[in-house]
Amino acid sequence: MGVLDRFERRLDRLVNGAFARAFKAEVQPVEIASALQRECDDKAAIVGRGRTIVPNTFHVELGERDYERLAVYSEPLSKELGDLVKEHAGEQGYAIVGPVSIDLQRSDDLETGMFRVTSQAQQGPIPEEAFLPAATLEVKDRSIAISSDVTVVGRGSEADLQIDDPGVSRRHAILKLLPTPIITDLGSTNGTVVDGAKITEAELHDGSVLTFGSTRAVFRYGG
Repeated sequence: MGVLDRFERRLDRLVNGAFARAFKAEVQPVEIASALQRECDDKAAIVGRGRTIVPNTFHVELGERDYERLAVYSEPLSKELGDLVKEHAGEQGYAIVGPVSIDLQRSDDLETGMFRVTSQAQQGPIPEEAFLPAATLEVKDRSIAISSDVTVVGRGSEADLQIDDPGVSRRHAILKLLPTPIITDLGSTNGTVVDGAKITEAELHDGSVLTFGSTRAVFRYGG
């Protein structure tokens, strides 16, 4: 399941289908989400070995009619779009230098159905990291603290949590803590197993047993 698919599912759960009813025409939230992904990819800047910076502050300009329609959902929509940016950055191995901000703005020069995205990288504290629930992965003889909302697990140097196992793909899976812990396989060669079942995506709980290649890991949460 891709980032955009997860974004749409969260929107549906967020307002019990109200988004789907409201957005049958004009600018669709998923169009904005896709544009934000492209903006990250287009502006990705390599600043050092294994480190690629992408924007974290985005301005979405909309025509009057689209802005009035979307502004009603501005707060939850901006949050979900921000989560999407962080997930996409995690999957692609991008670094974000500050809090992710999505700002919806009205523009008089845009017609209904049209929008424009501008962005920049603004360094600053990432406050959400300070409020993450306590989470660790127990891998072999190590207990590894999960210090970010989005963590890429894999064998490659671009992974946030590296596992030295030839059966683990370079970018094997992505672990997201908020709003609830979820592990998503990134199309790995040997797959990801949770509590004995091979998964594409699964919710985790304290004590969940994950297998990457031949490596067993225990997820600890909220302790």
